[in-house]
Amino acid sequence: MKDIMIMNVKKIAFGAAVVFFTNFAFAQTVQDGINSIDSDKFAQAKTNFTNMIAKEPSAENYFYLGNTFLKQVEPDFAAATENFNKGIAADSKSYLNKIGLAAVKLGKGDKNAIAEIQKVVTDSREKDAEVLFRAAEALTLFEKNNSPDLAIQFLNKAIERAQRKEVPAHYYYTLGDAYRLKRMPGDAMTAYEKALPLAKNKASVYTRIGSLWMAAQQWQQAKTNIEKAIATDPSYAPAYKVMAAYDIRYQQNAKATQDLINYTKYADEDPYTQLEIAKLYFTNEDYANSKQVLDKIFDKINDPIKFKLRAYQLYADGKYAEAKQNMDSFTSQADKSRIQPADQGLQGLIAAGLAKTETDAAKKTALTTEAQQKIAIAKAAKDETMKWDMELAKIAGGGASQANADAGPTNPVIEGLKQKVAANAQDTDSLFKLATAYQEAKNWGGAIQTWQKMSTLLPDWAPAYYSLGYSYQQAGNNDAAKIAYEKYIATVKPAEVDANKQTLAYAYFAVAYLSKDSDVAKAKDYVAKSVQLDPTYQDAVKLNAEINK
Repeated sequence: MKDIMIMNVKKIAFGAAVVFFTNFAFAQTVQDGINSIDSDKFAQAKTNFTNMIAKEPSAENYFYLGNTFLKQVEPDFAAATENFNKGIAADSKSYLNKIGLAAVKLGKGDKNAIAEIQKVVTDSREKDAEVLFRAAEALTLFEKNNSPDLAIQFLNKAIERAQRKEVPAHYYYTLGDAYRLKRMPGDAMTAYEKALPLAKNKASVYTRIGSLWMAAQQWQQAKTNIEKAIATDPSYAPAYKVMAAYDIRYQQNAKATQDLINYTKYADEDPYTQLEIAKLYFTNEDYANSKQVLDKIFDKINDPIKFKLRAYQLYADGKYAEAKQNMDSFTSQADKSRIQPADQGLQGLIAAGLAKTETDAAKKTALTTEAQQKIAIAKAAKDETMKWDMELAKIAGGGASQANADAGPTNPVIEGLKQKVAANAQDTDSLFKLATAYQEAKNWGGAIQTWQKMSTLLPDWAPAYYSLGYSYQQAGNNDAAKIAYEKYIATVKPAEVDANKQTLAYAYFAVAYLSKDSDVAKAKDYVAKSVQLDPTYQDAVKLNAEINK
């Protein structure tokens, strides 16, 4: 799910600067708390700062606790505001907490907050490097609401103030973040490289460099730096999250699952971190783990994003009415700026699912129209969160839900293999045998479900798409079958064509046959290729003659 990935990965560089203060008047526990934030241990950081407040309820301690709620992947603006206000109550002149309150406004989309942050810096007379740094950090924290030019200005002044001793590494981290927002990757890389010799935790720098290379689609350099991060500190959780994004990009789903297991191991049990994990699992199409994590923390988080993720899960289970309820909850509660084209696409798919069983003609027409319009929005935005055409074909033709699989024929072989797969979802050998057993039993719903899982785990293994197409065709879902056959054709590597001529000939023929009434030009092209691959294939020869009369 690409939109989920966008939400997940982008804050790696923007939201987690490591802070090691050069002012040793700060308690060591402040450094511990900030280090916890950088390692995605938000619950640990909150406990750390809460304990500090219990010992000394100072304005600074309230700021650090409030800032923790802003720095987590999905900010908790209410909790952040509460703590910043307590900081102001402790010291009405607290520049840090004033920056914190303005940052909350900025995170919510109020661009007037930029001027407020600038005024706080002016009122401080720009003497305090920490105030300059926190102002700059606030201006780079939110991807859609920021001011990188002003942040760069403040950071250069902060660096100048700090040069009397030593510039802290996190000043350069944040400078790199600001340049990334300005889409100046060269300057961002220079800033990160300046941080590298100064950083006490070099894994943090390598992770940022790796994510910057990912943004530039320089995948080998990205992988190299992420691997350096993990080698430097194998317990640094954010590196595994970026590695998971890399593996999902390359559709290495089994490896991505292991990355997520490691991320879960080294991050902590903060509900918002767990929400992030649930989203990543969903992105990796690991719906069972995604649901398990979300169920565990659903009632512990307030962010409406939880309804969106649950809607995706319910849609995947074919529970369209419940999915609609959750999407309605998300869209009614979330800020409008957080609603993505993919969300409208999902609403369209849900409407298509509801239309299929609607008996009232007028309501059915309205739902069908809504489906077409909203999916068109996602496709116009070139959103690839879901395979929109395949999803529509699955809904229209049926046969692809878990309910269809469970209702179909079974036998002891199938039940035994189901247990093996349940024990190890990455066991491709057992999945292959299960899919084949489903086909032999003519349980096409089960075969479809299982071949889909195979293609997810082994996206470059062409036979899974061919078998998926065959299963869809046997289930009577010709539109989905056609899409699967075309995916098979596209996945067969040039070096493998000779060894797969007969199968390719049938795939081309199947697409031609299924397209002959709707797209004659395509049918002619595909049947010609079928005959070229296997001139003895009589069905293709006959179809070729028929449509070229």
